Amino acid sequence: MPGHWEGDLVIGKGGRSAVATLVERTSRFLLLVPLRGRDSLTVTDAIIAAVGDLPTSIKRSLTWDCGSEMALHKQVTATGLPVFFAHPHSPWERGSNENLNRIVREFLPKGVDIPSDPRYLAAIAAEINDRPRKIHDWRKPSEVFTELLEADAPTD
Repeated sequence: MPGHWEGDLVIGKGGRSAVATLVERTSRFLLLVPLRGRDSLTVTDAIIAAVGDLPTSIKRSLTWDCGSEMALHKQVTATGLPVFFAHPHSPWERGSNENLNRIVREFLPKGVDIPSDPRYLAAIAAEINDRPRKIHDWRKPSEVFTELLEADAPTD
């Protein structure tokens, strides 16, 4: 069932920079959300902005780890995207996200500052979303996600 997301932060050098990663589980479509900080207000506002224009059928749930950056999760839930939390020390409960975080690290290795330039991060996400995946019979996550959006579009 589409619309279930997994999320996490990828932290840059010395914990000074970060990017939020959101992965839609059906399509494995990745959103990289630029962050100006790691506090809960900054992360919450960035997530709300990132998913705000998505149709409700693609916003069924968000599963996050137990990090303090989601202390304001009720604000995200109020937008129609309920937030759930994985059990502590249970990364397998967000397996799609952990896998894509590993791929994101190919572009943003540990020990480097993570840029907050939305265009740069969008280019990384686009490259990742255009990699064919075996789970989709070698179709791209971008294609599968587009199909999900088109299936939800009103017909005339």
